[in-house]
Amino acid sequence: MKRLLLYPFLLLLAAAAHAGNYAGREDVGAFIAEMHERHDFGVEALRALFAKSKRIDAVIAAVMPPRDPSIRSWQTYRSRFVEPRRIAAGLRFARAHGAELARAQAAYGVPADIVLAIIGVETIYGRNLGRFTTFDALTTLAFDYPPRAALFRNELEALLLLARDEKRNPFSYKGSFAGALGLPQFLPSSRRRWGVDFDGDGRIDLAASAADAIGSVAHFLKEHGWESGAPIAHPARIVGDVAALLDAGIKPQRRPADMPEVDATDAPPEPAALIDLVTPDAPTEYWLGYNNFYVLTRYNRSSFYAMAVHQLAEALQAARLAQVR
Repeated sequence: MKRLLLYPFLLLLAAAAHAGNYAGREDVGAFIAEMHERHDFGVEALRALFAKSKRIDAVIAAVMPPRDPSIRSWQTYRSRFVEPRRIAAGLRFARAHGAELARAQAAYGVPADIVLAIIGVETIYGRNLGRFTTFDALTTLAFDYPPRAALFRNELEALLLLARDEKRNPFSYKGSFAGALGLPQFLPSSRRRWGVDFDGDGRIDLAASAADAIGSVAHFLKEHGWESGAPIAHPARIVGDVAALLDAGIKPQRRPADMPEVDATDAPPEPAALIDLVTPDAPTEYWLGYNNFYVLTRYNRSSFYAMAVHQLAEALQAARLAQVR
């Protein structure tokens, strides 16, 4: 346990040891050489960018896992997202952009309330877009956060390609501590691959264009396997030892009828996975997660996240229907 508590401190010390000009570092030089060889970026232009880049210690602190990973609470997590103020903000967003939500649902088969819920969970409908300079944040994580350096170097590469595609200064992008951009908080690689110009103005702007954000979220989910009209999740009652089902992971593999450990007499018959949502000092919630639940975890690889999106979408749908009556 002492080692676990000491690790974040040692990581910050290691990062501090590399303080200064990123352009003068050997690992950054190797990255620059790769970008030149693979994508024909100018070496001196990249060195100039990295010479101006600044390490952000707050980014490293924010991305670190909790000191005690065992303290995870589904009820606490859910209460952050499925709550009255976020639902009210979602209703306002839906009134302002109902046509775009309906058009995205028709084009991609993803329910409007799912798209609405993702934008709500990610940024409270544009209220929390992030305040960090994306190039600085990704540079910090790519070269001063070893546990996930490969991921963030890939995203730094994608940001530089995105900036070149859009003829923008790489320092002009602002976002989260992890480099996520716009209302839907797409990482640069997702922005390049899944972003769509849904308002038809000739460019993709996930920060200023709600239409682009809506279309891009729906496109992402569709391309990751969303099935129109298919179930997302269903409550499960446990009647046996489910350790093997949980060990099998969250990708749907077995039909409910083939899970004798679960009472699933009223569940949709499609393949599902058993999902456990744990809250300390409270009963664990069990659900059957279907393909569309798994697709939500491709957006953020967390069962807590996927269930929060699902339940916020249900709450938004109920609130929207109540307004109509």
